[in-house]
Amino acid sequence: MNDDVFRMIELVGRGFHCAQILLFLGLEAQGKENPDLIRTMAALSGGLGFSGDTCGGLTGGACLLGLYAGRGVPDEEEDQRLNPMIQELVDWFTQHHTALYGGIHCSDILADNPNNQRTRCPGLVTATYEKVTALLVENGFELSEGR
Repeated sequence: MNDDVFRMIELVGRGFHCAQILLFLGLEAQGKENPDLIRTMAALSGGLGFSGDTCGGLTGGACLLGLYAGRGVPDEEEDQRLNPMIQELVDWFTQHHTALYGGIHCSDILADNPNNQRTRCPGLVTATYEKVTALLVENGFELSEGR
């Protein structure tokens, strides 16, 4: 296992969820901390506030792309590569996880069994993080640098 997987396991053990973990890793890669952002990401976990809707791994992954390519201040432009990267992530996530679990909603992935969170979510979050970082690298982003 690589360091990112160990860090994910540590964060899960400390009570963080999918979307939060993805942003933790992105911020840490940049040498940053942002507790406000991590708190905000809690709203995406469990499929939008644990409603079972769209997986927080997917929405968190899209947010991680936004951390690198989004607009954060008035005099900054959004990177033109952001939306195509998000679309590629959505297409990959939908194809991959629909084949495995029948959909991209937490309710599909967990199949109404909370125990599936321990068995399915770690691999899903790991795969999503790997896909997001691959998209960033393919598009010329340096993971250790923010905007």
